[in-house]
Amino acid sequence: NRFNKWCELNNAQPGYDNFLSFYTATVDTIIAAQNACIAAESFGLGICYLGTTNYTAERIIEILQLPQGVVPVTTIVLGYPDEKPLQTDRLPIDAIVHKQVYHDYSNESIKTIYNQKDTSEFYKDIVKTNNVETLAHVFTEKRYAVQNNIAFSKSLIDVLIKQGFMNQ
Repeated sequence: NRFNKWCELNNAQPGYDNFLSFYTATVDTIIAAQNACIAAESFGLGICYLGTTNYTAERIIEILQLPQGVVPVTTIVLGYPDEKPLQTDRLPIDAIVHKQVYHDYSNESIKTIYNQKDTSEFYKDIVKTNNVETLAHVFTEKRYAVQNNIAFSKSLIDVLIKQGFMNQ
């Protein structure tokens, strides 16, 4: 928004009403957000990215009165924690880092990577609570069902169009 206005004030035609510009700005925003989180944590603040920003982008735009060319891509909650919760479990580093080239995963390596999650009592309880066969079913049927992903994708594309992207 600001850069487009600056271009127009200088009789230059901005060409940022397209998906590539949105995508590039999103990457820059996430890098800035992560830097803010690292800084906040260095001062003893706790942080939490909210995964609902993309689902509720239109409402956030309304509430914050965001102008054309501005789309929320992440939301971070931060504050001084009352407690010190355990860190959320993560996949092993071998599941994330690729050296020189991307290495695809065999069925055996997939089983090894997800073994800790699949065998933990915490996740077994989640599987039972959700009345599904495996943890993978929790993600594909309960948390991120394909029909919801499609609906949220369409909603986000509508937001991008309304905010002036996807025009070219």
